[in-house]
Amino acid sequence: MARDFRACFASLLLLLLPAACLAYAQSQDNGTASLREVRADGAKHLSEAQVIELTGLVPGSQVGRADLQAAADKLVKTGLFDKVNYNFETRSGVVVTYHVEESPRVPVYFDNIPWFADSELADAIRKKLPYYDGALPEGGGALDQAIEAVRELIASRGLQVTLDHELIANPNGDGNVEQFKIEGANLYIQKLEFSDPTLLESKAVQQHLSEIVGKPYSRMTIDLFLMEAIRPIYLQKGLLHAKLGPPEIHLTGNPNQKLPEQIPVYVPIAPGAVYHWKDAHWTGNVTVSEFTLNGLLGMKAGDIADGMKIEGGWDRAREEFGQHGFLDVKLDPAPVFDESTHTVSYNVTIQEGPQYHFGKMVLTGLSPAAERKLHSAWPIAQGEVFDKAKYEEVLTKLEGHEEQIFGELPLHYEQVGHWLQKDASTKTVDVLLDFK
Repeated sequence: MARDFRACFASLLLLLLPAACLAYAQSQDNGTASLREVRADGAKHLSEAQVIELTGLVPGSQVGRADLQAAADKLVKTGLFDKVNYNFETRSGVVVTYHVEESPRVPVYFDNIPWFADSELADAIRKKLPYYDGALPEGGGALDQAIEAVRELIASRGLQVTLDHELIANPNGDGNVEQFKIEGANLYIQKLEFSDPTLLESKAVQQHLSEIVGKPYSRMTIDLFLMEAIRPIYLQKGLLHAKLGPPEIHLTGNPNQKLPEQIPVYVPIAPGAVYHWKDAHWTGNVTVSEFTLNGLLGMKAGDIADGMKIEGGWDRAREEFGQHGFLDVKLDPAPVFDESTHTVSYNVTIQEGPQYHFGKMVLTGLSPAAERKLHSAWPIAQGEVFDKAKYEEVLTKLEGHEEQIFGELPLHYEQVGHWLQKDASTKTVDVLLDFK
């Protein structure tokens, strides 16, 4: 019997203890043993102590296999972890280690809750979730607790509104955000003021302001306006690190009074330094030379680094590859800023992808005579490298200069649906045109 126990004890060092051995080792205590220590590894955003606290396990308590599994399930239900495994050993008590893999998180975005600063909302969430750092998983108990915390804060002011949440595209950058938004309040943007007085002198800015003033109050609306109408003004001047916002509400009077329906919004702006162009380095380009690509950027060393012009250069580079049949080309420009000289250079990685050749053209909505005209005017032969520029030139003619293709032939369409149907296995692309 002693020999059997030693064999069973050795198996305790495996990732999961076989149930038969656990039952034997704990048989003197009705299937439980004293929990000596809880450990955790694999977390990047949370500390080991925070993960352990989330398990709900308390050293010194009596635990069995079901308790250890329940603690793992509890971790999963928070939504903070994609994977949870554990192993344990019993040597003068149970020592369990949880191996976790955290779930992706998204930033929290407070859209139209003007009664509270973002810091107040974050503090309310941290009362329930001490580890909250501005981001949450896309679902699970942690998200539910954050929502409940904000609802309680809103209710504390006696506000008769409903809180909703939704995963949306980030208005200020890449990826997604978890938007917290209220329904049931009639709040409108009274005016938009900027800390940079030069914006108030711009006629273009004043014209754009009419697009937002008087609209329902929404941080999303304001942030999109800043990105689309204001940021380009700074990028063109080489102010590549201009910081716009976040927008603030500047109210006067008794803070305990009801919030007015017309809300004045103030946007602090830090323009930052003006950057000049240094150079660009390209890797992965086989078909198009570095000389040609640099020419498409249209930038010379020492020029003001016009951010809009630079973005246009990347688009022109993609179009150049498209003329050579590389319809899936990917450009990844990584800026390198030299703060001592206020210059910027770019390391651009290119993945050309497959080179496509023209397969066939499928037409719907045209008469047989019109189809013959279009086939006759089509500039790319079957099997030839597909030139996207020639394809787009035909589209331009079809959508405003159709007489250049059809002559005096009577036509009866108002718009042209167009698609490129790519087949990566054969490296061919078919053109589908639907005339309506």
